[in-house]
Amino acid sequence: MAVISNGTTLINAGALDSGVATGALTHIKTLTASSSSDLSFVHGASGVVLDGTYKEYVFKLINMHPASSAKMNMFFSTDSGSNYNATVTSSNFSAYHAEDDSATSLYNESDSDVAQGSTVPLIRNLGGDQADSSGVVIMHLFNPADTTFVKHFLTTDSYVYGSSYAAFSDRKAGYVNTTSAVNAVKFAMASGNIDSGTIKLYGVS
Repeated sequence: MAVISNGTTLINAGALDSGVATGALTHIKTLTASSSSDLSFVHGASGVVLDGTYKEYVFKLINMHPASSAKMNMFFSTDSGSNYNATVTSSNFSAYHAEDDSATSLYNESDSDVAQGSTVPLIRNLGGDQADSSGVVIMHLFNPADTTFVKHFLTTDSYVYGSSYAAFSDRKAGYVNTTSAVNAVKFAMASGNIDSGTIKLYGVS
């Protein structure tokens, strides 16, 4: 027996139809930093897929560590990385908790908001002066190849910021304000290099 909704077969003979989205992650590309000025994912370059193949892409930033303390930024491109100047509007809020329990807070992080700019502060401040500090991020980019709507994204992160506010977490939501396809994403420190870290790109099917 088949289960059909609005003319689309969902289940047939007890099996999920191949055309039904399952939310499975397909690994596309891994980039590893080693005193790198940036890590960039450009559609069609070095096996990167960032087009209409998937409606959602997930970037996982793992143990990002800067050469010196700085913000980590994100940029979008509509011309295959020739220019990372696609305009973004976003909002951000943060939570932190000190190791000694002396400070804890949840607040709006206005200096990490973007109002029609091209530089998106992804992590507020990574402590490069601490050898054991790092940051992790998950970023979801939705339907980047669409040429009708703006391109929405969501991020969540966890990182060490200095010795006073050791456990930091941010939440960000925004959109790339263009109806052109977004086909490249770049990650870089506001100053200095990315000393180490790994970024993985996945497509969501």
